[in-house]
Amino acid sequence: MQSSGLGAEPAERPVEESAVNLYFRLLVFMIRVRFRSRLTMWDTSHVGFRVNLFDLDVQRHMNNGRYLTLMDLGRMDLMLRSGFWKRVTEKGWFPVVAGQSITYRRSLTLGQRFDLSSRVLGHDDRWIYMEQVFRVGDTVCADAIIRARFLRRTGGSVDIDEVLGLVGDVPEDLQVPDWVADWNEASSRHGRDL
Repeated sequence: MQSSGLGAEPAERPVEESAVNLYFRLLVFMIRVRFRSRLTMWDTSHVGFRVNLFDLDVQRHMNNGRYLTLMDLGRMDLMLRSGFWKRVTEKGWFPVVAGQSITYRRSLTLGQRFDLSSRVLGHDDRWIYMEQVFRVGDTVCADAIIRARFLRRTGGSVDIDEVLGLVGDVPEDLQVPDWVADWNEASSRHGRDL
């Protein structure tokens, strides 16, 4: 076994404990979501969490990767509470994140309660865009933008019109903000330049 060199336990044990923690958190989340109020896909979902010991990195604040894991639960909350998840799985589709960018503004520390909000910003002919924000009270600790799409379990991607047909009426004022379109263009172009 290798040690991290920082006097910590061997790397294998924290990974195992962390995985158990994530599955436990997922189980609690799935139970809690059943008792929460219904939403539409156009509402903003709010999920409360508390930073636990297994969320921390060696600097004793929430690990940057943990934010991304919890964002999965935020998106799941919105899909489950709106009934969209049931419709998607019946079709044999599943969502995938194709790009994301997160900005960390304030640290989250052990025992701290925080809210994760998730909302759909809009869509274009290929992607659905979401914003997710971590807050303690009114203070933004981190915010992220996500580019996602749906794939078929049988192979291939789902056309955006099919996805929107499954969601129902799209609000007329739902427009992809210019800064999101710029981010999409820049992040898509950059990958081709490498």
